[in-house]
Amino acid sequence: MLLAQNTNKEVKFSIIETSDVHGNYFPYDFINDKPGEGSLSRISTYVKRLRAEQGEGRVLLVDNGDILQGQPAAYYYNYVDTTSTHLCARMLNEMGYLCGTLGNHDIETGHSVYDRWMDDCGFAVLGANVVDKRKNKLYLTAYVQEEVDGVRIGVLGMVTPTIPQWLPENLWKYLDFRDCVETARRVVPIIRRAAKADIVVVVMHSGVGEHNATGRMLDHAAFQVAEQVPDIDVLFCGHDHRVANTIVTNKISGRQTLILNPGANAMNIAQADIKVTLGADGKRKKKEIVGNVIDIRGEEPDSVFLSHYTKEFNDIRKFTTQVVGRNRNELDTRSAYFGSSAFVDFIHRIQLAVSGADISFAAPLSYDAKVEAGNISMADLFNLYKYENQLYVMKLSGQEIKNYLEESYGIWTRQMKAPSDHMMLLNENYEKVTEPWQRLQHSSYNFDSAAGIKYTVDLRKPKGEKITILSMADGKPFDLQKTYKVALNSYRANGGGGLLIKGAGIPQNLLRSRVIWTSDREMREYLRREIARHQEINPQPLNNWRFIPEGWAAAAAERDSEIMFK
Repeated sequence: MLLAQNTNKEVKFSIIETSDVHGNYFPYDFINDKPGEGSLSRISTYVKRLRAEQGEGRVLLVDNGDILQGQPAAYYYNYVDTTSTHLCARMLNEMGYLCGTLGNHDIETGHSVYDRWMDDCGFAVLGANVVDKRKNKLYLTAYVQEEVDGVRIGVLGMVTPTIPQWLPENLWKYLDFRDCVETARRVVPIIRRAAKADIVVVVMHSGVGEHNATGRMLDHAAFQVAEQVPDIDVLFCGHDHRVANTIVTNKISGRQTLILNPGANAMNIAQADIKVTLGADGKRKKKEIVGNVIDIRGEEPDSVFLSHYTKEFNDIRKFTTQVVGRNRNELDTRSAYFGSSAFVDFIHRIQLAVSGADISFAAPLSYDAKVEAGNISMADLFNLYKYENQLYVMKLSGQEIKNYLEESYGIWTRQMKAPSDHMMLLNENYEKVTEPWQRLQHSSYNFDSAAGIKYTVDLRKPKGEKITILSMADGKPFDLQKTYKVALNSYRANGGGGLLIKGAGIPQNLLRSRVIWTSDREMREYLRREIARHQEINPQPLNNWRFIPEGWAAAAAERDSEIMFK
């Protein structure tokens, strides 16, 4: 009796995503001058081990953007050493990345930086929804193809389309960002049919978002794409720094898509383990996909990998340990959540001095940062001011200023009904959250306070009714009908956080018409100059605003601070 021979072939491989690395290339925190938890070097250890187990060509690496801004290691090779091959590109090339995408923070570094970085990368940087308006064609590559032992893989890349809402146009000049769902609907069939991909992967610098999301040009659109675009096997997302490992059922095909997000700062990787069964004709008969988010903080840094970058590490550390001046008292962001604080008010003072504006808006850009008393180094400036924002001056009416502050404090504080209530808008499940910043309902970098005016914030009032502006800082009357010059950072001036749009009520397309001045330097450079000019600083709170009732606020601040920072 003759038995039919089983000619099916099983092919196993893994795809690993990094996302929102934010300059964590080395296992060292240059900002706080101490060993760091994440890093590309730890990921390198993990990837080398997996490749040794599975085979070199059976572990594919993709990066999902926001890798060029965060730690000073990125800043140094963005703006200080601009002639060497970019450190980040060298590392990713050595690790053998298949492809990458651009994130909003990569674009915030400016054309000269991210264009140079892309030129240095030995792999395609993807962006199927980014169009060069000068040429009416894609600015980035739409997708790449790879084959693993007969299995054809297509990887589509996209970028959040909301970049024009946050960043000055000079940073993304001549680029047009398209909707992610519409782009995926157009390109996925090409990958699946024309390129004959057995596995279709989407890598998108966009957050997870919500089930059943509607509307165009969403910032967090992973669920929306997975639910509305058929034939996607794995969707890697990022941008929102929130770990995700979930299955979504497509509303058209009824098939399932795996969504993965590794979080931020190179502490985790997202891994899709894929097994494809091919028939004798080479066509896919069956697929199995399992997703994991793997904590790599316990991995030993790859010493061989790091040995190739000893000089670069030393150059960066020499830069970050430069002493700029001295600080007479400790500064921290914790106090900024509960009243006028020396930390944020130091930013206010510099914004007003540099711009000549009447009023300043600023927020604690780092959730929990501290600058010790003593010498101030370049690294401390990254704690003082986290991002490479420019300074803008806009024309706003008194009423728009009040409404702006109502929106800010409305996403910052809740309405207290009793002295025992919380004052901060905390997430309902804050006790189950491990990342402290996720204990708040909204991002703290959108909690803008003001300088140049005196005002109170009544915690007993609902959103939209909390703010009473008493006067200008010098005691002169504040007029709701008058136009004032207001200093704020470039992210906020372009609509970031929604305070100008939802709060002040200015349509997105009219924001630029309100801008009357922009700085030629980033805010961190103005901080450096101010500290260097005085050599010693002693920042104090302006005490120009306060929460009321003060007794309620003081007790609530003590309770909520324990929750936020424990």
